[in-house]
Amino acid sequence: MSQSVTATAAGAPGNPVLAEVVRSGFVEGRHRGSLVMLGADGAVESAIGEVTSPVFPRSANKPMQAAGVLRAGLDLAGERLALAAGSHSGEPFHRDLVREMLDEHGLTPEHLRCPASLPLDQQEQEAWLAAGGRRDRVAMNCSGKHAAMLAAAALRNWPLESYPDPDHPLQQVIRTVVEETAGEPVAAVGVDGCGAPLMAISLTGLARAFRCFVRAAPGSPERRVADAMRAHPAYVAGTRRHDTWLMREVPGLLSKVGAEAVQAVALPDGRALALKVDDGGARALGPVLARALRLLGVTAPVVERVGRAPVLGGGREVGEVRAVF
Repeated sequence: MSQSVTATAAGAPGNPVLAEVVRSGFVEGRHRGSLVMLGADGAVESAIGEVTSPVFPRSANKPMQAAGVLRAGLDLAGERLALAAGSHSGEPFHRDLVREMLDEHGLTPEHLRCPASLPLDQQEQEAWLAAGGRRDRVAMNCSGKHAAMLAAAALRNWPLESYPDPDHPLQQVIRTVVEETAGEPVAAVGVDGCGAPLMAISLTGLARAFRCFVRAAPGSPERRVADAMRAHPAYVAGTRRHDTWLMREVPGLLSKVGAEAVQAVALPDGRALALKVDDGGARALGPVLARALRLLGVTAPVVERVGRAPVLGGGREVGEVRAVF
């Protein structure tokens, strides 16, 4: 059953400023938020702001959802499993694989319960519209996850139409995965933008979950998801997305962004982080994530690329969004 959350990180008035928006040398905006970092042993090494109250991790929950479809018996691997755990950009190779996954299980795009949408990536969206494309369920960034959920339901002879309902048997399996890997009960269940159940946990729980995935036994559902995501990062995100860049360029790193400026990352030795920008400001996410990665000990050149968030004026760079912690 859905519950209401009355205390969330987004509503914590004491959360500190994590990033500033600087234009022409003038600070014109600030983003507050919270961040937790775990050491290799899983203990909290540092925390900024409120990290124990529940938040909606949004698509940062997708690795847990993908592990749930594996626990339900669906045999996914490689690019298919990475796509099931991802928020794809709507590039042609994403859309083609979603259709293949549906067809392999006797399903069609009409079975998808995610809303029709345009590709998430701006360049893909422009190309799609220029070619006469319209909003489409397969183009929606969560269609890989929905295709996997449908396939698992079909495999188990569970109802197809109601697969996104919180009381559906598949969603109960997924809830178990979330609670076991996060090490805490789900505090609330809402509806995500794609229509699937959205399970609230704390940022500390989210970091623990990602740590669990990279430290899980080889061959376990959690490790299979982590391994597929790291082996095929372009299917988790897309050509021009920071999750792809990080997993491609930092060996063993697991990364997943969520809407409303949520991010979780884990390193193969068990170090992990989770963060949320209170106002959901995506422009602050890269700089805050880059600073957090440096504090976690990640020094690869890609971190600087992730952290760049220029402020433009008249088509030229006149400032930046910068982390301030």
